[in-house]
Order: sequence, then structure tokens, then C-alpha cells
Amino acid sequence: MTQSSFASVEAKIAASLLDIGAVALRPHQPFTWTSGIQSPIYCDNRLTMSYPEIRDLIADSFAALIQEVYPEAEVVAGTATAGIPHAAFAAQKLGLPMAYIRDKAKGHGKENQIEGLIKPGQKVVVIEDLISTGGSSIKAAEAVRAAGAEPLAVLAIFSYQLDKAVQGFADADIPLQTLSNYTALIDVAVQRGDIKQEDLSLLQSWRENPAAFGK
Repeated sequence: MTQSSFASVEAKIAASLLDIGAVALRPHQPFTWTSGIQSPIYCDNRLTMSYPEIRDLIADSFAALIQEVYPEAEVVAGTATAGIPHAAFAAQKLGLPMAYIRDKAKGHGKENQIEGLIKPGQKVVVIEDLISTGGSSIKAAEAVRAAGAEPLAVLAIFSYQLDKAVQGFADADIPLQTLSNYTALIDVAVQRGDIKQEDLSLLQSWRENPAAFGK
């Protein structure tokens, strides 16, 4: 996937997420996250499962990214629960084994954190639906390491591009790549007229300092 084609995918997926309401922008009536942070954006990528063309676009994009950047991948692992279907779709296209990773080990049975088979030494790509602060995704990749395998990268549909996530992945020495992101989404939203040009600086200020937004 060349740089220009990747930019095209970013925009196409951003537009698709806006079309189906998987992403909503409200710069003047912000959403409240569980953490209490006020946010002008709300993202629910689970909606993509209900739109065959969009979920296929996402699966094709993940598969192309893996083939080009991580051709040595031996397993595709999804994060529970939102990453599971997208990992399954991508693994099917690539003809690779698929597994999924819980946020913590089960408290009964075999007490597995990883379901499916990831063998020691195998190279694994982890698929997530959304990156906010990145904590849960990093934890999933570290579970792969704890199993004796190698997490090549975390791949996600969308990222808010928050500095905390960027720093967290860097500190954990885990590459992160996303199919689309906050910057691409804002660009598409402005071009389509979904948001006003005068709201652009307000939306950009949130990404730079989310804790101060709306105060």
C-alpha cells in the first residue's frame, strides 16, 4: 500500500464512519467520556459490522496493510470484544490463524487470557477497533509477549491521535498503525460541510489538550 493509496484509504474510511454515524462530531455539545473528559467526538466502530461494504473495506485494508508491512505475520489476534470480528474478517482474507485476547484471564476453566492458539515464537498482529489512550491495546500486545510470541504491531480502524497513546506505544516498544484517524476525519468533515470551518481550531485544540476542552 503506497503512501498515496494509504491516504486515500484514510479518507475513504473516515467518510464511511461519518456516513453511518459510527463517528459523530459535536464541537459545541461535547460528549462526556467515562473518565469525565469532555470530547467533541464519539466513535462506535461496532456499527461497521452491520454494513457489509464498509466492513469489507476495513478487512481488505487490514489485509493489505499486513501483507505489505507485516508479511511475516503468522497469527491475527483481535482484542475482546470489539476487535474480534475485524480480526476474523482479516484473518479469513489472509488465510491465517486467528485468536482473540481478553482484557484479563478468565476466573474459571483454563483461566485463559488468549483464546485460540498462539504458539511461543509466533509473530502476531493485534487488531483493535479504536485507539483512545491506548492502554487496553498495549495490554493485549503485552499478553502476546507473555505467551512467548512476538507482537509485530497493533493495527486499529481509528485513532483519536492523543499524545498519551502515542507515548504509551513508544514506551512499550509496540508499533501502532491505524486505517484512519482524527486528523483525516476532520479534513473529510470540513470538505463535506459536516462541520464549519470556524470550528476547526476548536476541534484541533481538543486533540492537543483534551483535559482542558470545554473548560
